[in-house]
Formats: sequence, structure tokens, C-alpha cells
Amino acid sequence: MAFLQLSDALVPGRLRGVALVDDSAFPRYWANVWLIMSMGHLAENTQTGKLRYIEDLYRHADRILGPSGLDDALAGSDDGALADVLESWFVSIRNRARATRADELRWHAGLGFVTDVLTWLSRSRIPDERLRSIEARLHRLSTLYSQLHVRKSGQVETIRSLPASVVETLYGLLDPDSGRNPFKHAGTRWRVYIAFILMLHQGLRRGELLLLTADCVKSGFDRTRNTLRYWLNIQQNEYEDSEADEPIDTRYSKPSIKTAHSVRQIPVSPLTAQLVQTYVENYRGRPSHPFLLNSYAGNPLATESLTKAFREVSNALPDPVRQKLRDRSDKDAVMPHDLRHTCAVVRLRQLLDNGDPMDEALQKMRTFFGWSKKSVMPSRYARAVFEDRLSAVWNDCFDDRVALLRAIPKGL
Repeated sequence: MAFLQLSDALVPGRLRGVALVDDSAFPRYWANVWLIMSMGHLAENTQTGKLRYIEDLYRHADRILGPSGLDDALAGSDDGALADVLESWFVSIRNRARATRADELRWHAGLGFVTDVLTWLSRSRIPDERLRSIEARLHRLSTLYSQLHVRKSGQVETIRSLPASVVETLYGLLDPDSGRNPFKHAGTRWRVYIAFILMLHQGLRRGELLLLTADCVKSGFDRTRNTLRYWLNIQQNEYEDSEADEPIDTRYSKPSIKTAHSVRQIPVSPLTAQLVQTYVENYRGRPSHPFLLNSYAGNPLATESLTKAFREVSNALPDPVRQKLRDRSDKDAVMPHDLRHTCAVVRLRQLLDNGDPMDEALQKMRTFFGWSKKSVMPSRYARAVFEDRLSAVWNDCFDDRVALLRAIPKGL
């Protein structure tokens, strides 16, 4: 066991969330202190991701120092034991068959965790005569290990959209009326289809999608253009009360907004708005929760269920299309975040084709996709857009797809 989800009605609303525990369900003390002190401002899924890295460090330390060895070494400011654990953990990560960016993030999360805790302790409860010695050893640890990198130098992270042939195939495959659709029930077909459309056309992250409520599409009359306009509000669950006796969101891995910059309002085409309304009125059912997407059993759709659905979709791709996916992206499955990548590349290309200067186009991208001013993501997509061959998939309107029109039930 590694995680406990504190969501029971007996737990105060402000204390609900994830907690890191050992195999006997005892809390990993300093990890949970670190969670509260350093990560309280982050989304729960981001907290969980970092805690998974820290749990890997704890398990490694258990093998070297024994159960609770890392917590004891931190509490005693035992820099010798901590150095042994960090060094051997680094070597174990570095010697894995294939080093990835996740391994780099794992290493720096563990190093930051140890450094943070030692810094707190040295400033709060260690006598003055030991303070200088501890600070010197802490500086040595930080200086020594922060220079270590898991990934090989010169390795460049490449962001690529899905190949055009894959996107075209997904449109046809996920059409709820398609005979090739891998899902049997109409409700499931429409649920996956709406998820596909919103992630691909609106560039939503998985957590943002799963937080949308059934009334997520808003509308208002634009007097300047004399037309009805539609939009989505990307935000935390507006119906959740942290002090409520019973939490509305009962999912084990709760979706959440990534950062404050992710809270935004983005335009929606009339066609996409109509598709969402069709799903809500005819296929969503009447569950007891407010979320747009729900499972076959009527519960809020879980992160794991969405990922599993796209694995099934990937397995239904024809062999030549899957080969194209491997050749282009070095992967054999479509993941939800691939749709956001694809949306970003297409949107940027359209802005540039419409005559926007690169700086102005990137600023619009930050607003649409919820990136901070310091985020390097727009520049990565700027590089990717010049490699891309996806523009033939959409026309200038982006949403006027024959597949979308076919998907709307007759008479609606």
C-alpha cells in the first residue's frame, strides 16, 4: 500500500486528500509534512505524482536502512545515512534499461524533498552549536547531487501531434454510429466520443475534462456580431463544498485543475456545443453527481477509466495506422494527452496561417491552453508546428467535420 485517500465524511473538508503510507498503513511522516508545507498550492493529481516519486525513495531507503529508516535519518539529520541513500538511489535510477524524463523528475523530486526537510529542521530545532555543521553538510549534499542528471546529455524532448492518418481514423472509429466503433453500448460510445472531441478541439487536459459539469457549456448573445456565442469555463468543481458532510466527488484519484493559470474561459463552436447537449439530453442518464462524464454504473468517470477506454480505441486501430503511429511518435497507443498536443499544434499553425506574428500567436496560445507566462510549452509547440503535416485533417473552421455532423442523431 502506498496511498490512502482521505475522503470520508468524518475527515474535515480541508484535510481531505491523499496521504502516503507504508505497507502497514502507517504514515510516511516527513513525506506528509512536506505535502502540507510545500505542495498545498498544487493540484491533487500533481501532488500524487510527486508523492509517487517520494514513495520510490522511501522504498529504496527501507531496503538500506530498514523500515522507517528514511524518516529516522531525516529526524536525526543523519547526513551520512541520507548521502548513502541518495547516492545508491541515483545509481539504481540511472542504471535502468531506458532512462526517461520521468526518471529525471523522480530524482529531483527526491533530492528536493530531502533538502527541504533538512532545511526546516536545521532552522527550527537544532541547537546553534550544531547549526553551522548541519548547514555545511546540507550545502555539500545539495551541491554534489544537484549536478547529477539521470537523462543522457543532448537528449531533446520532442512534442509531436498525432499523424493525420491516425486522427482521420479516430474520427471515423469513434463516430457513435460507426460499425467499427469498439464500444457496444450507445452511452459508452457517446461518452468516449465527447471526451475525444473536447480534448482534441478544446485542448483540455484529462483532469480538466473530468471536472466539467453537465452544464459546462455556457452561451450568450454577442451584440457586436449579432450571433449566439458559446464557451467553456475551466475551473475547479463549482458544486463541491469543502465543509460538506458528504463529498460530491467520490473518485479515488480526484481530477483537479493543474495551476492557477489553468482556470480560464475558452470559446466553443456551435457544433461542439450541440454535440455536448445531445450527449447530456440523450446518453448521459440521470446520475446523482453533477459531472459531465459518468461511468456505465452512473459514477463520475475516473481517470483510469478514461485511459483504459483509449487503450481499447488504440487496439481497434488498423495495423497500417498503428504502424504509422509507431513510426511518427514511437508509441503504439493513443493517450488522452496526445489529443491536447495535437490541438496545440493545429491551433498554432492556424494562428500563423491567419497572419498573427509568432509572439502574438504564442500569447493567444497561453490563454487558450492555460499556460503561465514562464511556461516553455508554447515554444516547444512552435518548434513542433514546423514539423507537422496535420493541417490537411481540418479545414479553416477546424470544427466543421463531416464526421461530427454524421454523429448527431437524425431529427436533432
